[in-house]
Amino acid sequence: MCLATVYKEEDDTVICRNVSKILVEGKDVIIRDIMGEEITVEGNILMVDLANSIVKLECK
Repeated sequence: MCLATVYKEEDDTVICRNVSKILVEGKDVIIRDIMGEEITVEGNILMVDLANSIVKLECK
């Protein structure tokens, strides 16, 4: 299983680790970890690095 870590692009702050699913609904990015906990962030996905399990978000 390949899980991701989601970072804020501005300062590389970790938003969530062990991310199993990311949904985009309008201006919201919904991040779900392997335990089923969800975090909703208003912003955009800027980059996904599948080889290194990194996702960068631009948060508003």
